[in-house]
Order: sequence, then C-alpha cells, then structure tokens
Amino acid sequence: MAYQTLRNEYLNTPPITRAYTTACVLTTLAVQLELASPFQLYFNPILICKGQVWRLVTTFLFFGSFGFNFLFTMIFTYRYCRMLEEGSFRNRSSEFLMMFLFGALSMILIAFFVNLLFLGQAFTIMLVYVWSRRNLFVRMNFFGLLNFQAPYLPWVLVAFSVLLGNAVYVDLMGIAVGHIYYFLEDVFPNQRGGFKIIKTPAFLKRLFDEIPDDPNYERLPEDNPGGFDWGARNGDNLPNEPQNPENNQ
Repeated sequence: MAYQTLRNEYLNTPPITRAYTTACVLTTLAVQLELASPFQLYFNPILICKGQVWRLVTTFLFFGSFGFNFLFTMIFTYRYCRMLEEGSFRNRSSEFLMMFLFGALSMILIAFFVNLLFLGQAFTIMLVYVWSRRNLFVRMNFFGLLNFQAPYLPWVLVAFSVLLGNAVYVDLMGIAVGHIYYFLEDVFPNQRGGFKIIKTPAFLKRLFDEIPDDPNYERLPEDNPGGFDWGARNGDNLPNEPQNPENNQ
C-alpha cells in the first residue's frame, strides 16, 4: 500500500520537478555506491574547457552523502520546485524550464570567477526565493518554532544553513540569482516602458506545455503538494488548499 502511494505521488509529480529531483537522488546514490566520485562531478572550469562538459550539469545534482543535510535539502528542493511548477507555472512547464536554465547559467557564470564546487544548494535557495516573492502574504511555520511571512523564508534557510555548517555565500548567491529572475520576470515587464526579457522558445512550449481545455483558463493560486511540516504554512493541514489567503476573502 505504501509503495503504491509513493508510486502514485511520483507519477503525479510535474515533469520538470520529477526529472530534477530524480537526477539529484540518483547522482547521490551513485556516489554512495561508489559508481561515481565527487571528483568527477564538481564544477571545474579548467576541466570543463578540456571537454568534461557534464560538470556543468552534475554540479547541480550532488548534495553530499546521505544524511540529515541531504534529506533536509531534498525535501525543500522537491517541495518548492513542485509548488512553483504546479502553481505560478501551472501548464507552463516550458517557462519553468527557462527559469531553470536562466538560474543555472547565471550561477555557472558566477562560479567561473569564484571558487564554488557544487551549486545545488544555491539552486534550491533560488527556487525558494522565487516562490516566496510570489506568495508575499503566506504565513510560514518553521519546525513549529518560528512564525513569519513567506518573503523571510530564504533568510531563515540561510541562518539554518549556517547552523548546519554550510558556506553562507552559496545561499546568498542563490538569493541574488533568484532576485534577478524575479525582477526580470515579475517587476520590470510591469514598469512603464518595460518588456519581457526572458522569452520561451516555441519548440519548448510545444514539448512541455499542456493546452487547457477551457479557453478562458486562468492561472490558479499555488497549491501545497508536499504536505511537509518543515517550512510549512500556518494551518497547513490540507494538501491542496490555496496558498494566498486573499483568495479566500
């Protein structure tokens, strides 16, 4: 019964979220089974220029050995990645993929100038930041200890990351890239004279986007698919309730 539930949950996960989180788990598992080594995966500009281009991808997939840090990070990655894809990117997985590409390319450019080996943690913080900026009025509860609104969540995670012994500048890079994306996608196009800078190619839309049956379809408020307590909203008892309380007024 538990296996069937997990299988259904996995198959119902939207495609970008499912592909990314699966790749992260399989990469870490491969290292744990000694089928691969972290030395083959980390970001190294010199080796990349020599032809080891897979490092441009694997640097986002390895989160360290199995343990609490890995579990905590993967839960947040899955949770907020899925909430974005099922929420503000509903039926627009192609644009979600463009956000992935924008974030990855931005972090890679930064990593060429600073000493960063793995970028998965920064990428997770970027996802959390974008979600938090699109859910300004959502109340959060962190481990039952802290109550705050969603925009403070990335900074709470930075503080928690420091307690776990992670490098704070990695998280700050994720916040910076997330803010740049948020500004280019949500702020600048709505300014006088503004326009959309990040444009999704038509072939990606054909590959990834679902066409709504209703021609008057409107984007729904973001859902809460994960149901985890870590970083949960206050009163987060139902898995698919609307996240923005203003929608209930």
